[in-house]
Amino acid sequence: MLEEILRRLAPAAAPDLTGAGALVVLALAAVLVGWWPAWRVLRLVVTLVHELGHAVVAVLSGRRFTGFVLRSDMSGHAVTVGPARGPGAVATAWAGYPAPALLGALAVWVSARGWAAPLLGLLLLGLLVSLVRVRSGLTALVVLTSGAGLAALWWWRDDALQQQVLLGAGVVLLVGAWRHLGAVLSRPSPGSDPDELARLTGVPAGLWLAGFVLVLAAASWLVVAEVLALL
Repeated sequence: MLEEILRRLAPAAAPDLTGAGALVVLALAAVLVGWWPAWRVLRLVVTLVHELGHAVVAVLSGRRFTGFVLRSDMSGHAVTVGPARGPGAVATAWAGYPAPALLGALAVWVSARGWAAPLLGLLLLGLLVSLVRVRSGLTALVVLTSGAGLAALWWWRDDALQQQVLLGAGVVLLVGAWRHLGAVLSRPSPGSDPDELARLTGVPAGLWLAGFVLVLAAASWLVVAEVLALL
């Protein structure tokens, strides 16, 4: 079993993603983010990455991650325990909106280099660990469904399919990051991450939003460059 797991974690011998295959994947990704019934479901995955972005950075900065919830209106909440102020609190509050874009850019970059299998294994492990911090039925459903899809893709390994799925997922996460940021730009709320960052640092929320835009723009540039190279 250990040998099988290690074999499935190994990178592909060579990238197996063609320009024609990339075009099909990009077309499918455009349909998924543009067709409301599909996006209504997929946006929950973007919210999942957003909240787990808070959680991962919280743990890395020395805070304790105690639970998270997702809501059907595209919102969510991650609870961490630690000092009320300081670099850890700021980094944790900042991490949510950039997380889907950065993970999307990483997925696209990895898919073009044959490293889809290791990334899938790492993401699957992260979802398994996060299960003990789930605090609602909807959250459990999203985590379990996402984990089942990742597990099937990783275990019944097909290098070309893994790379295609990661390319499409990366584009969907990137577009989703922009849509989530657009929502907070158009409908600011007192409890949003930019407002929390303004409260923690004294820096206006508008400047934090501008910083999010710059991060998402950098991730978009990387994704566009990788896609053009594939085509």
